[in-house]
Parts: sequence; structure tokens; C-alpha cells
Amino acid sequence: MSIEQPHAPPEFLVLHGCSSTIVLEHNVGEAPLWRYWGPRLHACSVPPAPLRAQRMLPSFTLDVDQPLSIAPTFGVGWFGQSALLAQRSGRDFAQAFTHCEVQWLRPQTALRLGLVDPQAAVRLDVDIHLDAESDVLVLSSRLQNLGDGTLDVAWLAAATLALPSHCDTVRSYAGQHMHEFMLQTDVLSRSLWRRENRRGRTSHDCFPGAVVTVPGATQDAGLVYGAHLAWSGNHQQTIEWLPDGMYQWQLGEWLAPGEVRLAPGESLRTPDVVASCSSAGLNGLAHNFHTELRRRLQWPGGVRRPRPVHLNTWEALYFNVEPVNVNALAKAAADIGIERFVMDDGWFHGRHNDRAGLGDWWPDENKFPAGLGALIAHVNDLGMEFGLWVEPEMVNPDSDLYRNHPDWALQLQGRPLLTARNQLVLDIARPEVTHYLFDRLCALLDAHPIRYLKWDHNRDLTCAGLHDGRPGYRAQVQAFYTLLERLRKAHPLVEIESCSGGGGRIDFGVLRYTHRVWTSDCIDALSRIDIQRGMLQFFPPEIMGAHVGTAPAHTTGRTQNVAFRAAVAMSGHFGVELDVRKLDLTQRTELAAWIELYKQWRERCHRGRTWLGEAGDGLSWQAHGDENANELLLLVYRRAPSDHRYPPSVRLPMLDPAARYQVLEIVPRGTLRGTGRHASAPFFDRLGETPVRPPRAQSSAVAKVDAARPASTLQPPDAMEIDATWLIHAGLAMPRGHAETVCIMHLARCAPAIPAPQRGQEHAGI
Repeated sequence: MSIEQPHAPPEFLVLHGCSSTIVLEHNVGEAPLWRYWGPRLHACSVPPAPLRAQRMLPSFTLDVDQPLSIAPTFGVGWFGQSALLAQRSGRDFAQAFTHCEVQWLRPQTALRLGLVDPQAAVRLDVDIHLDAESDVLVLSSRLQNLGDGTLDVAWLAAATLALPSHCDTVRSYAGQHMHEFMLQTDVLSRSLWRRENRRGRTSHDCFPGAVVTVPGATQDAGLVYGAHLAWSGNHQQTIEWLPDGMYQWQLGEWLAPGEVRLAPGESLRTPDVVASCSSAGLNGLAHNFHTELRRRLQWPGGVRRPRPVHLNTWEALYFNVEPVNVNALAKAAADIGIERFVMDDGWFHGRHNDRAGLGDWWPDENKFPAGLGALIAHVNDLGMEFGLWVEPEMVNPDSDLYRNHPDWALQLQGRPLLTARNQLVLDIARPEVTHYLFDRLCALLDAHPIRYLKWDHNRDLTCAGLHDGRPGYRAQVQAFYTLLERLRKAHPLVEIESCSGGGGRIDFGVLRYTHRVWTSDCIDALSRIDIQRGMLQFFPPEIMGAHVGTAPAHTTGRTQNVAFRAAVAMSGHFGVELDVRKLDLTQRTELAAWIELYKQWRERCHRGRTWLGEAGDGLSWQAHGDENANELLLLVYRRAPSDHRYPPSVRLPMLDPAARYQVLEIVPRGTLRGTGRHASAPFFDRLGETPVRPPRAQSSAVAKVDAARPASTLQPPDAMEIDATWLIHAGLAMPRGHAETVCIMHLARCAPAIPAPQRGQEHAGI
């Protein structure tokens, strides 16, 4: 069957966001064609002519032009990457959608395209939603088998996106355990760009998203595109050059052979692709993604409360969670202002190391002969919430569960069982396995006021066969989501963290059911800067677990001072992962002061925007503030020794050029000036400016440890007023400092320097 050249004028399907537009061309007899995705067009702007009327056919080609559609298919004239690869016993391997139903779910913002191929007997529904405020584009696909025989599906793109021809680079993230979010920058060319993950979970080494840029794009300016697959399992994304110079970008699940076989009438629904374009550079794109995720998150009680300061016991105690140790650590934690106490691994039956116990989810009779009640009451009496580590999807061969039910582990007949970290993976797609896990977890949550679960997943999937021998990768992810949803309904006030060997399961899919991610098992502050910056490209800071770890760091052997470790943790959901009892009085005082500082700033950092930047000479900066940058917390990290005599200034392009800003250095109460290894002069004394000295309210949060400090260390910091255009173009001068130190500044808008009726005149207090 050949496609006839359409004679009727096309219908242009136009979706508008705040700053972006999508245009599709709908011709009778085919899937809609991609015409445009980019900066916002005029409300009445449409293409001047049908696409084919503007393109002459080249030599040695088909007689009918085959442009990129919303769902390109193999075998009938499209030679690029297909959005669908499927067949019935070797037949119906080629598809062509010759009928399209257009349904507007919301005018100009939400659209459903019902594509039908009567010859291959398949239907594909493509949902397209473009948020009018955030410019976030959410797409998904649903394939239905309309035929009589089984349809074997090898690939179904959740979305096919069109990128303009002037895109030149793709920024993606590779990595490994304890070294996640390693930025990779590749040049786009006629060569195919593809990333695939087959590990069964989101993975440390292949993040399911990327950013595409045009020449000249920066952190704060220029056109950039981003997309992310909201899925916690195997995935694939491909960017392909097209004959007209454009690129197509497809994202979807990577399917194992035989994994999806649709019986007549059955359907396959893809995960969402969350995408966006921004003319405000990488920071503008990050803001769009942050806005979308904040809308998706389902907080306990329906409202996000201030993110509590969090202590996790792992690097303090490891498996040595005897009550006397845990009680003492809890008391020391409460004394410095910790608000949530999470007992990590080692608490359950037979768990004295990582070789036994997984699956036996009840308190160890030797460590806790009377159960967890007394410990949890002790933690609660100290004014802290109690949380618990679990790893429900795993089982140790040395466990009562495995001895009783060896068939519950994922396995392939005739293949050896491959352990990792001495554990196997449970087949949670089996109802009896899920019921067991649900009952065990609910027994704990019903019996005690446990308000937090750290949910781990410490290995990749191998030999992932279901009980009938078919691949079980996607079934495992779906069962995991179902178990989480069931637990959330039974215990709606419990918050859940997604931890998977650190950063192995961070994606928009798992965050439908969880509220925090453990960014990486590496807590070395220097390593964490890049890891956290990579994560912040897609995810907002309030869900990013960021802890003050031990020194030297257990994962790298490097040592940083308390100030640098705490300042890096300030950029996310602040926590502590060390034995507070082993800190001397000076260190406890300093850590308590940083905890107090986090509490003062967490709501402003977690409800507004985040900006990232580089100043050169080893300086990276991060700013948190409200939407209009009326008030900012600026953290400038010196990662390496300076090779300049005078450090470069930090330019802040997000500021309102019509305003002046009061700038003051933030010094945690009860600590010495500066955050290096040595005390220093006040920041503006170093700059030679005349400071403004605003009053500073005193807090009682760390009164017991501050009492040991001389009163002179509690003097207010210095401040000054600077014109915004100077800060935007010339920048804020930085003090010289040692490597692995930080300078923290507070900027607050004072008053417009010139009349600016087009901008808001809000004033922010200090």
C-alpha cells in the first residue's frame, strides 16, 4: 500500500506553553508530522504551507516524501529509527498508521492522537500534554493489539521528539556506584547516538535522560532541550540525524526478547517521557523539571512540611546496632538538633553482616529481645522521628525466607544463581511474595510510630526469569510500584526514600511513590559537588539526600573540615551520617551551628529556584532563591587551589537589573569567620567596603553548645548594598581561600535603582 500525496489542506495541531510551542501537521491518511518544537510562537502562527509542498524530492528516492511523524514506523518507507518494532509469527512486521483520531483533552495544551493501522491490526494512542505554565511536555504511548494472533513487541517508543538542525551537543550522565552523574558531552553528528540500560533498575551508569543544546547555550542563556523517561527499569534513548538535517529523539523501555507478547485485545502502556525546552539555558531547563516533579510528588498528609534534619546510622554503626549504641547515638544526635533518626542495616533477624538475614523482616532476637518498641520510644522522647532501613526486594540464601521458599527468587531453569552482595532478587511479581512483604512491613508499621522507610535495592537483575521462564524485568518494576502504592495507602503518613546502592534508582517514576532519593553512597564532599550538580539538572533540592559524612571519607579516604562538608550538604535535604559521639566539643558546636543554619534557610531553598554556575579557577557556585530572585542564598565552593593571584568574581545573571541588593556573608552562629581551615577577617573588610550592620536574631537551637564559645564569636556579620547590574556583569568579588572551602552569601533586593514598571517591586526581608 502506498501513501497518496494528500490533496486536502492539513490541520495544524498547535500546543502552547508559557515560553514554548509545539506544531504538528495532520494530513488525512497518516500519523501527524512534526513541524516545530521550540521557543513560543505567536498565538496565531502556523506554517505557511504543508511540509511536502516546501520540499523538493531528491534524486534516487521514493516518489512520496516521508518526513518525521509523531510515530514513525518500519517497513513502508521510513528508513530511520522506528517508534515500533513488532510482529506476529514473522508477519505484520511492517506498520503504517493510515487513520488518525484527534481528541483535544484541553484546548491548546493536551492532545490524544489515536493512530490505527488496519492492515497490521494495531492501534497506538499517543498522549501529549504541554503545561501552559512550566513548559514541561509529558508524552506517553499505548499500543493495542487489534488482531487475532499474539503480537510480539520488541520496541515501543514512549515518545518521538523532533529537534532542530542547529542542535550540536548532547549532555548525558554515566557513572558507577559511588560516582554517579558523571557528565558526558558528545557532539551530535550523522552518527547515531544511543544509550541503553539493561540492569533491571534505573542504574548508576546510564541515567534515563539527557540534555541537548544549540551553539552558544550556557547555564543561563541559549536554547536547550531536555527529556527524561519516568521509569525505574531497563531503558533506551536514541538521537538520530535525519536527511533534512533535523534530529529525532526517542525514549522508551528496553524490552528483553519475548518480554512483551500481547494477546488479542491486550495493550502495552509506556512510561511517561518528561521533556522541556528552554531559552534560558540549563538553569531554565532545570527549573522546568523541578516544577514538574514538585507537582507530581505526593507528600504524606498532602503537604510538604519542612524537610527534617536527618541522621542515618550506617557510617556511624554499620551492623553494630546494639541498643546501647543506638540509644547513645540518638541522644548525641538530638543534642545537636537532629529531627529524624534512621536506623540503617543490621536490626533484623540474623543480620550481623551482609551475608545473612535479608527477607526475615522482624527484629533480631539477640539485639532486640523485646522488639523495637523501647528504642523507638527513646528516639521519640528525645524529640525525633524514627525511621528504618529495609531492602524488601532482596533475599539472602542464608535466611529463613529462602530456606522455606527457594523458588521465590528470580531464576532461570538450568542456569546458576548469581549472587551480588551475597543476595538474590525476589520474584515480587508473584502475588504470594508481594503479600508476604506487605504483611511483614505492615506488621512493623502497625506496631510502631515509624515515620520513614529507607528502601534499598543493592544489586542489578540477572537470571531475571519469572516462574514460567519468561523475562521478568518490567514485571519486577511494575510489582515494585504496586507494592509501594499499596503501602502508601495503608500508611499514608510514612515517608519513603528511594535508595539503590546510593544513586541506582533515581527517576520520575519511582518518585510517584517516594519522597526522597539517596543521591550516592559516596559522601565525600568534594565528589558530591559534581554528583549533586548533575542530579539538580532534573530534580529539585528538597528530595536530594545530602549528608555530612565522616572524615576521612569512608569511600575515598579524603578529609575535609566540618564546614565544607556541611556547606555541600546545605544544597539538598540536609543530613548527618557519622558518629556524633566521636566529635570533640569544637566539632559538635560547629555541626550544631550548621544544622541551625539549615533550619533557618530550608524553606526558602526548597520552595524556590536553584541556579548553578561556574566562575573558573576552581570555583563553582549554587544559588537558591524565590522565583524573581528577590532573595538568594549563594554558596560558592572552592574545589581546587587557586592558580590566580586574585580569584575571579562570581557573576549573577538571574538578578533584577533594576534593583540594588544588600549582600552579607553568612557565618553559622558559634563558628569562626570564614569556612576554611583558619579563621579570617570579615568578608567585606577584605573587600575594603563600608559594611551595613543589620541586627541578627539569636536562636536557642544550640544554646547548650554555644555556651562554650566566647561571646565575641556571636557578632553579626557585615553587609553592604551593591547595584544589581554590577553583580550581573562585573560580579561579586570572592575572597582568596584554601581548597575545599566555601563562602556563603545572602542577597536581598532593596529597592529599584531605576523605575521598572514591568518588573515586580517586591521587597524581601533579611
